[in-house]
Amino acid sequence: MNERNPGRVVRRPGKHFGKQAHWDLPNQLKEKVMKYARALAFALVAGATIVSTGCSVIRGQETVGAYVDDASITTAVKAKFVEDKTVDAGAIKVETLNGTVALSGFAKSNAEKAQAEVIARNTKGVREVRNNLAVRP
Repeated sequence: MNERNPGRVVRRPGKHFGKQAHWDLPNQLKEKVMKYARALAFALVAGATIVSTGCSVIRGQETVGAYVDDASITTAVKAKFVEDKTVDAGAIKVETLNGTVALSGFAKSNAEKAQAEVIARNTKGVREVRNNLAVRP
């Protein structure tokens, strides 16, 4: 407060580049601002947690571990497709949900379609394979 004008807030120079001013705020106002900032931060963290766990529920998975397992199965199947020269890895889409691998896309022959299914079935962690590949010469 200023002695000449008791209703006026005193302005002190701030630490930012020596030119900005820092206003003295009453302690009660500072505490309220901090209280609301903490509440807002907590709400953001809680919301992010709900949204991130909601995604796994939407996909039908119960845990984050199931999602990680499915992602590793998908990666392993795709890697095996790349290693095998009889299968066109770029034309086949691989999706995994709870250990069930779904193959979609196009194969050049019935032999390629069958080979893709064999590769997927022989991958660790795969419970079932749904072969939805269309043969297109």
